Amino acid sequence: MDDYGEDVGWDEAALSPSDEKRDNEVIIQECLQNFSTKDFIMEPDIFNNIRRYYQAGGVHEELVKLLSENYTGIAQSTNLLANWLIVTGAKVPDVEQMVENHLETLIIKHFDPKKADSIFSAEGETPSWLEDMIVHQTWRSMFYKLAEHYPDCLMLNFTIKLISDAGYQGEITSVSTACHQIEVFSRVLKTSACTFLEEGEQTIDSNLPEFSRMVCYGQHTYLYAQCLLNHIAQDTEGGTKLKRLGQELQKRAVESGHEVTEITLSLNGAAAYPRAYSALSSMLGKNSLNPGDITVLYKLFNSSQLPPCALIRVPQFLELLLESLFKPGQHLNPEHKFKYVYLLAYAASVHETWIENERTMLNRDELKTTSQALDKIHSLCVQETKKGSQLLAEVGVLFQCIRFPVVAMGLLKWVDCTVCDPSFFKLLTDSTPVHLALLDEISSCHALQHRLVLNVLIRLFESPTPLDTLVELEFKKTVLDRMIHLLSRGYVVPVINYINSCLEKQNTDNSLIRHFVTEVLEMIAPPYSTEFVQLFLPIVRNEEITGRLRNADHTDDVSLFLGHCAQQAGV
Repeated sequence: MDDYGEDVGWDEAALSPSDEKRDNEVIIQECLQNFSTKDFIMEPDIFNNIRRYYQAGGVHEELVKLLSENYTGIAQSTNLLANWLIVTGAKVPDVEQMVENHLETLIIKHFDPKKADSIFSAEGETPSWLEDMIVHQTWRSMFYKLAEHYPDCLMLNFTIKLISDAGYQGEITSVSTACHQIEVFSRVLKTSACTFLEEGEQTIDSNLPEFSRMVCYGQHTYLYAQCLLNHIAQDTEGGTKLKRLGQELQKRAVESGHEVTEITLSLNGAAAYPRAYSALSSMLGKNSLNPGDITVLYKLFNSSQLPPCALIRVPQFLELLLESLFKPGQHLNPEHKFKYVYLLAYAASVHETWIENERTMLNRDELKTTSQALDKIHSLCVQETKKGSQLLAEVGVLFQCIRFPVVAMGLLKWVDCTVCDPSFFKLLTDSTPVHLALLDEISSCHALQHRLVLNVLIRLFESPTPLDTLVELEFKKTVLDRMIHLLSRGYVVPVINYINSCLEKQNTDNSLIRHFVTEVLEMIAPPYSTEFVQLFLPIVRNEEITGRLRNADHTDDVSLFLGHCAQQAGV
């Protein structure tokens, strides 16, 4: 037997002089080819190539010749031009932004995902240049755009995870690539949920569209997000807000054409009530109500074994009920009307408490009065739609019933549909139609409906009308007065934001904005919040808007406001 460690012929054979010479020639040719490329002296791999070239016996003169002949100094020329721009008076941040934007455009245009993956794999670890790049928002934004175009690129997927790990997950909501990585997706979901909990309504219009697009990327992402939100909502103090977030996501999914009925019903416990499940599944799946299924639900919620309220508190179902009762043109069978009214009133007014799958409290005290108010207002709306000019005589009844939030929601839908109909302006006789007075009352009674009221007013303000120019201006002033009333009820920032956007777009007559500024200045008094000043001050400063409102002795409202803002800024 051979002794342990004895040479038994397994060592590689030594290279012959001819083989070694041939390998050196190959290395020299590879290096020379690299040295012949444009600006190779600027590449981070230059020193490794020079080392290999010399070790293989490369000629010094050839190296110097190729590197110098192929040096064009693109980076240096760019820096020189940038310095010239700065010398001529351009601001440094503007020049930097210009260079970065052009470089970003070139990278996106010439990006090769296969080459990026090969370079990334060759590194063997996270390249230091990549870690340096993700610190800057410009380059993170570029990676997001590239990830959207090349979702299968390993290097980009890793970069998205790297960005998430670095704490920038709040920026990744629009990147579909994040949906493929559960760590990244979970982190983004957590950040967005926390933001919603902290800022509430303000994030709906700004952050929710991108967030919902990410959540609705696929069935797996939607199911994961809804299950997580539903579970957390049951165990935390902010549970109602998280439930609201889940409902907003469900609403966006339905609007985008996704079929999420089964997930929605499974999460609210409908599976334990087969008849209710079947009726709701049928209507939600078709996005349409029918008397048969409504009758099934009516009987269930009138029985001795009442199902949970949560079953019919699905936003999609409530929206369908509101449309059936308050959208003009809906043909509702009078024999079944009371069932629709009852289910809507039940969902809106009945309060119950459940502990460990057992109902411990059921309060139906407001069910009857809510049903009566809904029925009364529905009848008035139907009569007004058919005959017209009936509402003014019933203003007292309307204002009394508006106290019920669900009635206010129904009236809001009816007003929205009515005033956006072209025929509305043909019958317009009053300077302030009763429809707009109803919006004022809704604003006064229900803070949670302020956003919806503003949306209606914006649509009405921006919609074209067949009215004469002067009459149209007066009508739009009336609409602006409703926005001012909304502002007086505490909905300040969104209203000022909208007027700011009108000024920036230059699509609104200056007299209208001047009217808004005049009325608001008469209403407000210091001290003013920093956010309010930042939004309102640019409008008041605009000479075209407020120039004719000022007087020589600076005792007018405009001058007083500007003076107070200047003093506040000085402090």
